[in-house]
Amino acid sequence: MQTITPNSREKVMKKDDFIVSKTDLQGKITYCNEIFMDFAGLSEKKLLNQPHKIVRHPEMPSIIFKLLWERIKAKNEIFAYVKNMSSDGSYYWIYANVTASVDANDNIIGYYSVRRKPSDSALNTIRDLYKTLLEKEGLNYDQFMNSLQHGGV
Repeated sequence: MQTITPNSREKVMKKDDFIVSKTDLQGKITYCNEIFMDFAGLSEKKLLNQPHKIVRHPEMPSIIFKLLWERIKAKNEIFAYVKNMSSDGSYYWIYANVTASVDANDNIIGYYSVRRKPSDSALNTIRDLYKTLLEKEGLNYDQFMNSLQHGGV
């Protein structure tokens, strides 16, 4: 897929919208609802069998996805705020619930996610937190500890 340049246009979910998707064990999309297609700006044909990260915004800290994968691979659900990107470069925030889908023998066979509109008050906190996480993401442990010692956050 072509490289998308992020822009400052925001798409906002309606209060009653639910974005739903399912993925296989590798995170490739096996199902997506129409609202997901609308926000992604992509057809079902262009979304199916693609890695779910096709909608990942570059301003998302990778530590959030590390935590997400650790939790769902252990069959624990997770709630997370995520900034996604549409095919036109616009962005949209979601409040996601992600769980493992299991078969009759309790083996993970895929993952299921339902996303809704995040609260404005939560986003006020999350935007600042994610900005800080992104700023520190390129630092190794020692660099991070030294920046804390010298007045950084």
